[in-house]
Amino acid sequence: MMEIQTEAPAKKPKRLTSVVWNHFERVRKADACYAVCVHCQKKLSGSSNSGTTHLRNHLMRCLKRSNFDVSQILAAKRKRKDDTITVANYDEALQRKEEINNNNIALPISYKFDQESKIEDPVNLGSIKFDQERSRFDLARMIMLHDYPPAMVEHIGFKIFVKNLQPMFDVTSTSVIESDCLSIYSKERQKVSETLRNLPGRISLSAGTWWSPENTEYVSLTANFIDDQWKLNKKILNFLTLDPSQTDDSLSDLIIKCLIDWDVDRKIFSLTLDDFSSHNNMKESVLKYGELFDIRCALHLVKSLMKDAMESLIPITEKIRESIRYVKSTSSTQEKFNELSHLVKSLMKDGMESLIPITEKIRESIRHVKSTSSTQEKFNELSQQSVNTTKCLFLDNPVRWNSTYLMLESAVENRGAFYLLQQHNDENHLFFLSDEEWTRVGSVTSFMKLLIEVTNVFSHSKNPTANIFFPEICDVHIQLLDYAKSPDDFVRTLVEKMKTKFDKYLATCGPALAIATILDPRFKMKLVEYYYKQIYDSEAPEKIREVSDNVRELFNDYSSESEPGPGDGELTQSNGLESGVRDRLRGFDKFLNESGNSQSGVSDLEKYLEEPVFPRNHDFNILNWWKVHTPRYPILSMMARDILGIPLSTLTPELAFRSGGRVVDERLRAVDPDVRQALICGQDWLRMDPQETITNTSSLPIVPLAVELP
Repeated sequence: MMEIQTEAPAKKPKRLTSVVWNHFERVRKADACYAVCVHCQKKLSGSSNSGTTHLRNHLMRCLKRSNFDVSQILAAKRKRKDDTITVANYDEALQRKEEINNNNIALPISYKFDQESKIEDPVNLGSIKFDQERSRFDLARMIMLHDYPPAMVEHIGFKIFVKNLQPMFDVTSTSVIESDCLSIYSKERQKVSETLRNLPGRISLSAGTWWSPENTEYVSLTANFIDDQWKLNKKILNFLTLDPSQTDDSLSDLIIKCLIDWDVDRKIFSLTLDDFSSHNNMKESVLKYGELFDIRCALHLVKSLMKDAMESLIPITEKIRESIRYVKSTSSTQEKFNELSHLVKSLMKDGMESLIPITEKIRESIRHVKSTSSTQEKFNELSQQSVNTTKCLFLDNPVRWNSTYLMLESAVENRGAFYLLQQHNDENHLFFLSDEEWTRVGSVTSFMKLLIEVTNVFSHSKNPTANIFFPEICDVHIQLLDYAKSPDDFVRTLVEKMKTKFDKYLATCGPALAIATILDPRFKMKLVEYYYKQIYDSEAPEKIREVSDNVRELFNDYSSESEPGPGDGELTQSNGLESGVRDRLRGFDKFLNESGNSQSGVSDLEKYLEEPVFPRNHDFNILNWWKVHTPRYPILSMMARDILGIPLSTLTPELAFRSGGRVVDERLRAVDPDVRQALICGQDWLRMDPQETITNTSSLPIVPLAVELP
């Protein structure tokens, strides 16, 4: 008996070794035992039969306790083998529900707590203390970065999630989070302004138009530039909501005001717009080379040409859609069409000599085809494109014009099968195309194919510098000239409509396109000469001379601007040195350049044009080339930095193939204009490089978005 009595006291202290008891004091009153919280003095059951679960739950929601590491308490209690997950106690879930209700979160009637909700092993965060302000700004950054609606902070699901994750976090209202977004926008704006102020070159401005279902018009202003490391950059400066009564002149005044606010009105090199709206006062106020670098979006031109092509084929396109719907209406019809498609291929492959007919109807069709030499020649002509095709019929998405092209292309390539199906179709369900219609579809789709290839080059280039546009635009020009010679009045009328738009674009943007390609060391003047001889024929020498004069005049302006001023030699960012570092040998660079030029008697431009072109290869990076060759062509490289940074397209890859324009979604339309601008610009400024994001994900910091508090 004595041994039993000595063992009993030894077990009792073990039940008090839980770290939870560091925050509670056990008090006995009469026969009752209480656990008193040392932080808020609340009394809870301290009986040994009650366990410590209710004590831990109290600590999680005790607002008067110190910011200690609760995860250590949980880790000590929830030791598991092999990191397995245990099932939460049902009573504990009910307590959580009661806790949420106590925090005034209204739950819908249908909300149910999962009786088998799983709790992951806690993560030890060391001695990190909870910071309400930093967490609130982290939430605002997350909303800006990932395009979430600010109103999400008032969603019931979000409130429940946050309260379970960190009960101490005070969920803010929509107005508070919008105010935080404006604070972040203001701080990030200062950083962008500093970047623009210290640029070694000029800024090319692009203005894109946005719309809403209510016909409200918006304009986004984007600064495009090449930085001191020869990297192509762009930053959204403003997102403006326009008044319906605003004219082109008043819009120009608004844009100029924004540029003055950013203090970049004297650094604008070019202006790229969606369409051909007149902005003469902008050209006079902020563009030094207004006539030369007043640019229009090249992708908008391509989309406009594609729209003309598709509109010309509307009746034929509807016939093809209905024919494809009929083919796909039943499995038997689809199988019949597939048999005919394979039959056409076999007829063309084997010369129709070794074919074993599949059905009697096909035999009849073959007899009809072979009845006369003219019928057989007609069949061979119609089926020529079906020999090697593996394309299947499919219906298009009318709002994606590349999808409509693929539908028309697949129909043209299965033309022979449609012809055979027409021969033995008893029910006349097909909207059959005439020979003339098939010919027109073939002609127009071949031009559409070129436009799609050009669009892919423009929208999917890793470095969309200005030099990539000239050869693509010239190819479209040559194709239009060829189609203008077509004997078909339908094709000639279509091309005439397209060429009017194209000539207007070339008159405005042609010189800039040519100058940009001259600054590509793989082409120089040779590519201009190559294309202009094909396009302008006898007028080519005069056109080439105009381009050459423009380049030399522009270079002379840069040469005069490079003359030393009072502050030269103090700071440099373009010679590979860090920003703000004094370069004492910059004067030597200038001396070396001047002495070299005086000895050779040639300028940067002449030296560049006289040297052989650089070999063409797929991995060529023009910005890296100019970065390496800046010491050799110090003045010409300044010109190249500004010209290659011109954005000749204002559309993103997502919009390139969409028939409609850019639409502001409902979430952004619901907020005030200032908040809308803060969300759109802030997302652009906070966005990290994708490769950097992937690298950081493997070792996330404890507070990943808490960079600096406004």
